[in-house]
Amino acid sequence: SCKVFYVKDPLKIVRAQGQYMFDEKGEKYLDCINNVAHVGHSHPYVIKAATKQMELLNTNSRFLHDNLVQYAQRLTATLPEKLSVCYFVNSGSEANDLALRLARQYRGHQDVITLE
Repeated sequence: SCKVFYVKDPLKIVRAQGQYMFDEKGEKYLDCINNVAHVGHSHPYVIKAATKQMELLNTNSRFLHDNLVQYAQRLTATLPEKLSVCYFVNSGSEANDLALRLARQYRGHQDVITLE
């Protein structure tokens, strides 16, 4: 089930900047749960790069595009030779699903242990 984090007094977040999120009353909160810890919300470099890409093409990785290949080459150039393959996915859920399928294929086992 999906639950609101704060049942008694739910937050209505209306904007974010850097590591902070702001509610409808202007109250500032440190964002410790969203996937922005690496660059923060509304980072100018990310906005500029995203805008440039969306002006050209806004799609996911199901279609071929040179930017995917170039990004994979730049990324793998920073990694050891054994880590020379990239899989681009849309979300953490897709990444987890792919990791499980790859592990099952490689090891030949279906069992999984998870921690909550």
